[in-house]
Amino acid sequence: MTLKVVGVALLAALVLSGCERIDPNSPLGQRKAIFKDMMKTSEDLGGMLRGRLVFNEEKFVAGAAHLDTISRQPWQHFPQIKDSDKTSARDDVWQRQERFDELARAQEAATAALVAATVARPLEPKALAAPMQRVEDACESCHQEFRAY
Repeated sequence: MTLKVVGVALLAALVLSGCERIDPNSPLGQRKAIFKDMMKTSEDLGGMLRGRLVFNEEKFVAGAAHLDTISRQPWQHFPQIKDSDKTSARDDVWQRQERFDELARAQEAATAALVAATVARPLEPKALAAPMQRVEDACESCHQEFRAY
């Protein structure tokens, strides 16, 4: 009898956990994957500049270029109308789209400036600190206005 109860409980847990899955091909799934990649890349770049990771010029240049490329991608996955209640985006994303777009362009400009700062060789971490901080500040300003924590 207890084996039957445990089996039913396990089955219920599996069914309920399946309800929380996000389709990776949906707009929500697409933008979450991109934002996760942006965060990981940004953390690695910041870690190199702050001494948490060993500074590697080649990896930094490649990471900055990758961050610039992906910083232009998540916005296309925000449909005109809110698509899911599972999103961590506030309703303001859809109610204040002009401001959201403005902050998206600021993010893109910050990552482009970071890439531009990687042209002068040899790279000096001190020279990259300010452009990297602008990238992080652009992320944070958008999160403060539009992300529900």
